[in-house]
Amino acid sequence: MIYNEDTFNERGPALVVYQTAEDGISDTIVPRLKKMQPNFNNIFCIDETEQGLTLTDERIEKILKEKRPRLFIIDPLQAYLGGDVDMHRANQVRPLLAKIGRLAEQYQCAFILIMHMSKMSGTKALYRGLGSIDFAAAARSVLVIASNPDDIDEKIMAHEKSSLAKHGESISFSIDHEKGIVINGTSELTADDILNPVKSGGNRGGSREDAMNLLAGLLSENGYALKGDIEREAQAAGISQRTLQRARQDMELKSILRGFGKDKKGYWILPTADKEDIPEPAVQTVLEYPGTWPPT
Repeated sequence: MIYNEDTFNERGPALVVYQTAEDGISDTIVPRLKKMQPNFNNIFCIDETEQGLTLTDERIEKILKEKRPRLFIIDPLQAYLGGDVDMHRANQVRPLLAKIGRLAEQYQCAFILIMHMSKMSGTKALYRGLGSIDFAAAARSVLVIASNPDDIDEKIMAHEKSSLAKHGESISFSIDHEKGIVINGTSELTADDILNPVKSGGNRGGSREDAMNLLAGLLSENGYALKGDIEREAQAAGISQRTLQRARQDMELKSILRGFGKDKKGYWILPTADKEDIPEPAVQTVLEYPGTWPPT
């Protein structure tokens, strides 16, 4: 695809194919969409009443060629792999994903492949999708959606992987019975925060205010602190790296290096502090043995 200054301009409505195996079109999908006031002339799906659809089905390319949609949603991906495909085997999954990738490029259509997550807590968000890691590896962007651990009515969409651009901010939204999806703004929570919440004491901690309080405490004595010490304290407090960096920006902290080579150390320093007060790290030297070698 050739990018130019018009590529990223806001565009008008486009055609969408929404393929779902879990919800009825007429009794579930259409009522949900009506709340968002869409143009139903722009929404299509492939009829599966007589024949189920798989990723190898020729009807996918046929509708791409005839309708030229800009978005193709498959919900959920596991339902469209086909009965003879083991979703845990990379050698079976990879050819299917490669085909979808070729179709996406050929017809200039973005594919959203919705996947269910495993219930294995403590695992990095990128590895929580059911099946082979090739699903996440093949995707150019991975979004994770789950409830805020502290507010079940608030949903968070977090950007976990981005191959072609910088990560976007996490989006907070809720489901309103009358309006449908309501966007509340951005959130500090990451994908790992919403999938692996800190459970000790029933309090996650980890807000930007918590991070700023932590930084203020660590920097109060000297006006500076070792970056490594700060990150260890933040991790122990359940504060993510992203939240810590945002708190640092809010406090306008400077970053400075001292020393050389293996002795080099990084510091964060208050804007009012004098960087000259930061000591140079001690240099380790090797002393020569004063006598003959080996000693007698």
